[in-house]
Amino acid sequence: MPPSQFVPIAEDCGLILPIGRWVLRGACLQARAWREAGLLPITVAVNTSAREFGATDFLENVRATLKETGLEPCRLELELTESILMHDAALKDSVLHALADLGVKLAIDDFGTGYSSLSYLRQFPIHTLKIDQSFVSRMSSNPDDATIVSAIIGMGRSLKLRVIAEGVETPEQSAFLLAQHCDEGQGYYFSRPVGAEAFATLLQTGISSTLCI
Repeated sequence: MPPSQFVPIAEDCGLILPIGRWVLRGACLQARAWREAGLLPITVAVNTSAREFGATDFLENVRATLKETGLEPCRLELELTESILMHDAALKDSVLHALADLGVKLAIDDFGTGYSSLSYLRQFPIHTLKIDQSFVSRMSSNPDDATIVSAIIGMGRSLKLRVIAEGVETPEQSAFLLAQHCDEGQGYYFSRPVGAEAFATLLQTGISSTLCI
């Protein structure tokens, strides 16, 4: 069952909170296990819903999870949507800066599909922009989408943000992104989703990783 089917239901009935915490803890434990196995250190990214982020104990739960699992904060990246950032900006600002001070990375997921205001790139301690796959999928056939992708990459580089293209599925898309100096790509062109054991094999082959600075 894809997330598009069960996540809205989980949000409506409140189950997204225990699910989200279970996912966060599991991801941190797995990243720590890979590290202890001597594999390349990586940054694990975890999607965060609006309901989760709005919980009064969200920040404390992240702190407690990192402490419990022993994962370095710089190895965790939380992915937020633009809509999360645009509501109750003052409250979000304090939480986001507290997470950044802790060492946790912050990414904007599905960038380009939400609110048009870009003030949050200056206001919030964002580390990463993830270009929405709707632009990436059409950039080979639609010049406007190609221009949008190039603009996001250029803006990200100017602001010293890491830029990741989502939904890369063809050699042509990969070549275009490389030519535009996009930092990273994710999608079926590189790999289908795999389990922890199969991913450990990928790590053993020496795939690139984000360094902890």
